[in-house]
Amino acid sequence: MRLVWILTVLIISFVLPFIIWGSEFENAFSTDGEWLRKWGNWAWLIAILLLMSDIILPIPGTAVMVTLGLVYGPIVGGVVGSIGSILSGVVAYLLCLKFGRKIAIKIAGDKAIQQGENIFERTGAWLVVLSRWLPVMPEVIACMAGLSRMPSKLFIAALATGSIPLAFIFSIIGASSKENPKLTIILSILAPAVLWLFVRPVFIKKSGRR
Repeated sequence: MRLVWILTVLIISFVLPFIIWGSEFENAFSTDGEWLRKWGNWAWLIAILLLMSDIILPIPGTAVMVTLGLVYGPIVGGVVGSIGSILSGVVAYLLCLKFGRKIAIKIAGDKAIQQGENIFERTGAWLVVLSRWLPVMPEVIACMAGLSRMPSKLFIAALATGSIPLAFIFSIIGASSKENPKLTIILSILAPAVLWLFVRPVFIKKSGRR
């Protein structure tokens, strides 16, 4: 039950900025991409930093990815979006792995953290993969993975599996200037799940998991 408290605290901490400043950020990014183009040759770096700052700020990550497709095209935009999304997850994971565990133990106790470790040992990879298309949850799950000491190689593999298809999907949408929300949602859900079916056996074999 205490594990739920940790999850609740994480969700609230990530949702609160969206409640306070979400609309302002959405309006700032809902243009024709001029906000990114004005950075010139450094636009790609600004986009990556924005995606990484999604950990603490209500940055609409998918809007950034769409704009990357609009500015750089589907391939380069997808690559830059993937890098930003992956780095965002890695930073959240490492922060909680290195510094968050002691705080979590004080809040919930050793038993609750052990329960979290058991959950992530069984289904952690799927949680990471599928969380990438949900609002707020990517950061929450990345933090929980760090707190639960999910193996770093497995986490990064799952993170990349979820982040790369999502980044390319939204980049393609931006490049084509044809937004189809329903199709985007379907592809965002199915593509990471299908890709992970092929990646998962390789990492299970290497790690010796059954």
